[in-house]
Order: sequence, then structure tokens, then C-alpha cells
Amino acid sequence: MSGLRPAPIDVPDAELSDLRDRLHRTRWPAPLPAPPWEAGADLDAVRGICRIWADEYDWRVRERELNALDPALVTVDGVDLHVFRAGSQRPGAIPLLLIHGWPGSIVEFRYVIPLLTDPTGGGPAFDLVMPSLPGFGFGGKPAEPGWGVTRIARAFHTLMTEVLGHDRYGIAGGDWGAIIASRQAQLNPDAVLGFHTQLPLLGGHRQEWWGAGPDEHERAQLERLDAFDAIGRGYSGIQSTKPQSLALAQTDSPAGLAAWILEKFHDWSDRGLDGFDPDDLITNLMFYWAPRSVASSAAIYYESRTDPEGRIHPPPEPPAGVAAFPHEINPTVRRWIEPHYRLVHHTRMPRGGHFGALEEPVLYADDVREFFAGIS
Repeated sequence: MSGLRPAPIDVPDAELSDLRDRLHRTRWPAPLPAPPWEAGADLDAVRGICRIWADEYDWRVRERELNALDPALVTVDGVDLHVFRAGSQRPGAIPLLLIHGWPGSIVEFRYVIPLLTDPTGGGPAFDLVMPSLPGFGFGGKPAEPGWGVTRIARAFHTLMTEVLGHDRYGIAGGDWGAIIASRQAQLNPDAVLGFHTQLPLLGGHRQEWWGAGPDEHERAQLERLDAFDAIGRGYSGIQSTKPQSLALAQTDSPAGLAAWILEKFHDWSDRGLDGFDPDDLITNLMFYWAPRSVASSAAIYYESRTDPEGRIHPPPEPPAGVAAFPHEINPTVRRWIEPHYRLVHHTRMPRGGHFGALEEPVLYADDVREFFAGIS
């Protein structure tokens, strides 16, 4: 394991010129005879984002913003982790590991960073540590198998303790970040103060979740889950079994990459693409395009197939807090969660979906602060 090495992002001009050229030369298919988004990405919406990406978007502005987050590389377990950090000026700030998922990046945390490091009013503030997942973004790509949830959780614990020197720290995250946070808390109960998630893991058979019978709210959640199981999990099946085949096309075509990822931002949020700033969507795409990390990021699905305990494991001992966004892809009903966690905090959010920190940054940050205020 090495120490932190400054690692600002600097995409060559030639790469940006090549990107614009590829976007301008996209071979667009004819739309299928289906309603928008029903058969996959809506071509008009993807065209619109790609036009902005090619002709209006300024990567250098976003690159400077990202480089203000003190990016550094550190080698842990043979892989270079790319770590971004934002410290608080408040004494006694809580070290907080913020973990993104797929198809996201640390771009998801853009708006919550100031709300967590420099909040108004009382309550805790945080020193934020935001690593890209191994194989994601501008960090290292694992060169050997085995980088599933458990190995990532151990690497991130090493980052927080041995590299950054935090004996105790909190964790928050969604998607794979939620799964990794849960595993990390289970493996390191003496170090993890608590973990906040919006995607709790529910083991066992579904009939066990609701006991004597679901109420009206639970039935609605089950209907959403059944619908997602029926038509929404194809991406996971591909990335869990044959990720490299699709990644070849997405590494060659920025429009193809955009279609694959933008579909998820549309379907998994409660306002579709209209709920996001196009610049945020494009900056997130750049984390996959510029470092050619499409295949290595999808590999987390492939690797986790051989790490079943990474997803379903004994209930973690540290206290857990859940932000239940209504358009989350998996249900977050309190009594379904309680057998699987030491749940001390549960908030039914009025709006928002899978990308809660980006969709509803104020709601998300307030909930994280309320949870850690209650356990610190």
C-alpha cells in the first residue's frame, strides 16, 4: 500500500476532439414503433443530450471543479483508488465515506458536498471522502478477479483507517455504495459509527418481509418491485454474465454509452431526465467515456456473482439509517428492513428516486445529518 499521490484529472485535448467527432458522426437507428422509453432509451432525448455534449458542454469547467476536490491516487490491495475529498471548517467534523454506485460517479454528490461540509444551523458537519469504485472513473482497473463487494469494502476500510488515519468513521451511499456500506459495517463494527443508505438489503423470501399481510403502502411497493423485476433488470443480467461484449460497443460509441446510462437516469428517477441538469448527466458520462472504464465498471456485477455474502450477510451491528425515496428501484418499507439491520432512523421521503443525492440534495443531506446527529 502506498501513500496518497496527487492525481488531478487532465483529459488530453485530442481525446476531447475525438469525442466531438464521434458524436457528430453517430449512426442513429430508426425508432421502434413503441412509446418513448418503453423499448429502451428514447432516441430524441439521447440525441438532445449528445448535441449538447458535442457542441455546448465545456468539460474543462467541470474538470476544474473536480480538481478542486483534491483528487489523489492511493494503491490499496494492488489497485489505485482515485479519491476525492472535501473537508469541513468545523471542529469535530465526522469523517464520512460517501460511496457512489452504477451508473453513477462522484458527480452524484456535487450538490450535497457544501450542505454536509458547511451546513447551516446546528448538528454535525462532515469531512467527506469520496472514492471512485475500483474500475470506475479515473482510478485503477483491477487486473485480477475477485473485486466484488467484500473486497471493495475491505479496501475502503483500509483507505479510511490505514491511509487517512480515521479510527472511527461513518458511511453513506446508494446503489452499490449502499451494498458496500452494509458489508463494510458488518465487517468492521468497531470502526463504523453508523451507515446511511437508501437501498437496504433484504434477504430471504419476499413473503417473509410482510408477515401477516401487506398493507396498502406495502402492496404498492410490491407492485413496483414486480414491474421492475419483469422489465427492468435486463442490464444486470448482461453485466453479471457478459459485460465485455456490450462494453466494446459503448467504449467505441459515446452515443451508445449515453443511451445505456441515460435510460437508467430516466427510469430510476421520479421526474425523468427533466429532473437533472444536462451538464451533470454529461459529466457523469465523462467518468465512463474519457478513462474507458465502461467494461471495468460493469465488472462489479460480474465479480459479485461469486461473492454472495457481499449482498446478503448477517445483520450489521452498527446503527443504520434509511432514506426511503418513493421512486427507488427496490422497496424501502420500514418493517421489511428491521429484521436485517439495527435500524434507528427511517424517513419516508416526499419525492425522489434512485439518485437521491443528485435529485433531492437538500432532503438527502438533511437526512444524513439527522441520522448521524442521533447516533453521535
